[in-house]
Amino acid sequence: MVLLMAVVAGATFVVTMLLMSINNHQAEGSRAFYNVAQLDETSYDPAVWGQNYPVQYADYKKTAEFTPAEHAGKMVPHSVEGDPRTEVKSQKLEEDPRLVKMWSGYAFAVDYRHARGHAYTTVDQQYTLRNAKDQQPGTCANCHVSAPALYDKLGNGDREAGFEATGTMKLSQVLADESVSHPVACIDCHDPKTMALRVTRPSFMRGIKALKASQGVSDFEVNKDATPQEMRTYVCAQCHVEYYFKGENKVLTFPWDKGIDIDNIYSYYQEQGFTDWTHEKTGAPMLKAQHPEFDIWSNSVHAANGVGCADCHMNYKRVGSGKVSNHHVTTPMKDVNASCGTCHKTGDGVIEKRVRTIQANFISSRDRAFDTLVGLISDLEAAKSDGTSPEQIALAQQYQRKASFYLDYVYSENSYGFHAPDYEQRIINQAEHAAQNGRLALTGKTAEELKDSDVSTANAEHYPSDKAASGASRGSGH
Repeated sequence: MVLLMAVVAGATFVVTMLLMSINNHQAEGSRAFYNVAQLDETSYDPAVWGQNYPVQYADYKKTAEFTPAEHAGKMVPHSVEGDPRTEVKSQKLEEDPRLVKMWSGYAFAVDYRHARGHAYTTVDQQYTLRNAKDQQPGTCANCHVSAPALYDKLGNGDREAGFEATGTMKLSQVLADESVSHPVACIDCHDPKTMALRVTRPSFMRGIKALKASQGVSDFEVNKDATPQEMRTYVCAQCHVEYYFKGENKVLTFPWDKGIDIDNIYSYYQEQGFTDWTHEKTGAPMLKAQHPEFDIWSNSVHAANGVGCADCHMNYKRVGSGKVSNHHVTTPMKDVNASCGTCHKTGDGVIEKRVRTIQANFISSRDRAFDTLVGLISDLEAAKSDGTSPEQIALAQQYQRKASFYLDYVYSENSYGFHAPDYEQRIINQAEHAAQNGRLALTGKTAEELKDSDVSTANAEHYPSDKAASGASRGSGH
């Protein structure tokens, strides 16, 4: 009997300790934050936020790590006097010399590397050879430093004024002040009091308001009217977008007044008469596309179904019994089950194969269009000295402008065709068509002869691209 009682007592003790351990871990996991630091609008340093949110901060610091991926490039040793970096991402210009021809005369023809994580947004921009060549405007800092700190400093606490002031300075001047040269951080996306997602950059506030107006939604105020799910994309879209520098003060502007389809954007630039640079070899007035991830995603099936940036690139993960967004911010292919598996069947390699197929098809189509564009550039260069008429050259230059922008648009977007496969294939087709027309223009074909056929025009009217109601607004209640 004594032995039985001892066994029962021992078992009870073990079970009790186990339950206590489980309860402790559940309490730890469900704890949303630790109220150690008082956060406010001057809490620029993410390490301070990390005292309250150690799990998220630990993930945020992982953006300094290199995550291998099929199209991510590789890390290479780096030693340049005055540059503190000892390694950088590999050079895309060496991998694809056609880029140098496309951007001839522009700073991107000097330095264009594979992108690194958020931890390097400042230092990589500060020491790029593009900045050394052309002394880029301070406007670039809007997305390469933590914006609230920058705006507060330049605007003496008035963030709108600080935003307007960025383009009046050189980037080197902005980054020389270490107090405002920290990479993108917590305060860029979160309200320090409520932790709610928010937009802090006036460029996006203005851009999304114009885009919504083009879709029939008037007076859209993103921090008041956007849904929580929309904000999981909008905070990323503050930077991962197509943009240009408007006017003498080089104000950061998103070209969405007419819509977010590439045809809308190109039409906007044409109406504005905007040109980034003059092509060194051909004399054509050129446009440089940036990194239009949001713009392209907006025309995707994922956008149409309400799947946002954070759903794939900051997938939820379990910590104890709690659930947090993974602030590592990396490729969904790092953990397909966590990113894709919430909606799709995973574990059999089908998702990975599908991604590789989409990207391989994209590269194949892109390369054919690129070769055609390079051919046009060579033809134009020769035409300037072989007696070709100025009218023919001018027409071919306009086709070069369009072909280059459309091709650059999908090349500079970092998904290699995955964000919107059908849409990006259409853009590539348009780029190749424009390049072919440019070459034909140099043979004497007129603009009238090169216009779309009646059948193509009728089909475009009967099967229009969904340019007015972009995915940015579908499924969002707006």
